[in-house]
Amino acid sequence: MEDDVRHQAEPTSLAISRRKALAAAASLGLGAGLGGGIVPALADTTAGSSGGLPKKKYKFFFVCHVTLDQFFTPAIYGIQDACAAFGCSYQWTGSQKNVVSEMVSAMQTAIAQKADGIAVCLVDPTAFDAATTMAMAAGIPVVAFNSDVPAGSPNKRLSYIGQPLFQAGYNVALKWLPHVPAGGHVMLSIGVPGSLNTQPRLDGYIQAIKDQGNKITYDVVNTGPDPATEISRVESYYLSHKNAVGLIGTGGSDTYACGFVSNKYGLAKKGGVVAGFDLFPQTLGYIKSGDVTFTTDQQAYLQGFLPVQQLYLYKLSGGLVGPANSDTSQAYVTQSNVDTYLSNTRFEGRTDAEPS
Repeated sequence: MEDDVRHQAEPTSLAISRRKALAAAASLGLGAGLGGGIVPALADTTAGSSGGLPKKKYKFFFVCHVTLDQFFTPAIYGIQDACAAFGCSYQWTGSQKNVVSEMVSAMQTAIAQKADGIAVCLVDPTAFDAATTMAMAAGIPVVAFNSDVPAGSPNKRLSYIGQPLFQAGYNVALKWLPHVPAGGHVMLSIGVPGSLNTQPRLDGYIQAIKDQGNKITYDVVNTGPDPATEISRVESYYLSHKNAVGLIGTGGSDTYACGFVSNKYGLAKKGGVVAGFDLFPQTLGYIKSGDVTFTTDQQAYLQGFLPVQQLYLYKLSGGLVGPANSDTSQAYVTQSNVDTYLSNTRFEGRTDAEPS
């Protein structure tokens, strides 16, 4: 992937209805090649003579680990836009500070209220298994977004929408490692150690350091889930480790904290590397000012829009259109392209913007 190329989801560039595709095929005499009776069967299921999908009053529950985190502002806009398109509604719930028991309780509430579907951040490898099984047994489809259980897990969720997190961390490390001299020391931060939204990224960082083989040293700092605490812990670490040539975050709020400390003490402007994940407005501002080297865009908007789309189609089709794993991609924001992000719309979380 090119560093400064923003990748958009394929569906937006392939927006053609099935009816139109089949009509085009029929005009070319390709009906038989599409499977005989398949074409009439599909035509019979369209919403009306002009095509399109019907509005359905499905209600979907989104269970998040940090419900007030800035990262999810564009995700919520994605949920709202998808619900408006399909006639659905949603409830945003879960935990404010990554308390797994609160999230499981929110899933149980959604099941009790006969939700039409549940999207959940699977931040723990086993804690959600029973609730997911219970939901599926009750006919409620469950998809994961933003974070997922490890491969081979018995969790019965139908799909995962988000980045492949270990690989994302590894790729990001390959971008900041060239800025660290042989034998240099860096701080790697993580808000909640073990949480499956950030721990795989940290593991990817560490694996990339090992593979690099130039004896870079590092410390891992537990910054906690609260932004104010994260700033305090990153600053405290840096003041006691002035030899650090890099501050690297694994999530949105700790990356912002790294940028705050870099801005205060001039780390990046002195040649250090400051990097991480997500598009907090403050982080984008620090990229513009040269206090953060780069951050990583995982397209939060899609992490809201796509779960609604998948759950809607699953319900509408009676399970024939199954949810599919969706990689929301990886792009980097640097000084060369940050202006595009700073001037963008609600697709990047601007609260005063509307879709264009």
